[in-house]
Amino acid sequence: MNGVRKILGRLYAFYFLLYFVVLMLILLIPLYCCWLFREPTRTRGFITLGRIWMFLFMPLVGCPIRRRGTEHFQPGQTYVIACNHNSFADILVATSMTPGINKTLAKKSMGSIPIFGPIYRLGAILVDRQDEESRRQSYIKMKTTLDLGIHMLLYPEGTRNRTTEPLKPFYDGAFSLAIDSQVPIVPAILFNTRKIIPAGGFYAEPHKVTFDFLPPIDTKGMTRDDIPALKEKVFNIMRDHYVKGPQ
Repeated sequence: MNGVRKILGRLYAFYFLLYFVVLMLILLIPLYCCWLFREPTRTRGFITLGRIWMFLFMPLVGCPIRRRGTEHFQPGQTYVIACNHNSFADILVATSMTPGINKTLAKKSMGSIPIFGPIYRLGAILVDRQDEESRRQSYIKMKTTLDLGIHMLLYPEGTRNRTTEPLKPFYDGAFSLAIDSQVPIVPAILFNTRKIIPAGGFYAEPHKVTFDFLPPIDTKGMTRDDIPALKEKVFNIMRDHYVKGPQ
């Protein structure tokens, strides 16, 4: 990376962060007011405001979003969405652009950040992955969330993919949840978010994002014995679609 590009990338990263924070502060009171309501109204309010936030944010930082495959979401049906994870930008795009209302699973430490933490907790079920009881409670909360008609948006790679492979190996959680709750699982692929915020350093670049939802996979009648096969099937579908690239 040449010096001029590095400088421009850092300036853009500063603009990206500044504009994000400014919009957050403008929407702060309405977002905080979501805590006055019970679920699922609380999450519906958060997602509505989040979509406004991203509608004002992503295009004006040079990152327009193209969304495809929303026809796979049937009215009245709740889903587990399995999405790839390459960048911090994934959360901004996936949470706001997934049809219907959704929650994700996130690190408990993020919920303690001043000002931002309460907003983060609106859209996420928090978990301390080092604590067995916290993991157990988060799983119960995810099942309850699905029962309320709220999709669970999960990243089966666990953390951002910093490798050269299309996907990291998947954990079982998303597939256990889908099978235990007997809801379909929707494979979803984000393209180009890694180009916006690459791993490591204070640097960013504008880029168009494509968010694809693939046909859902039914889990009715499956048991936990089917987790390995389901996980492999979803992994192969997502990997093959990612390798093809946005069409």
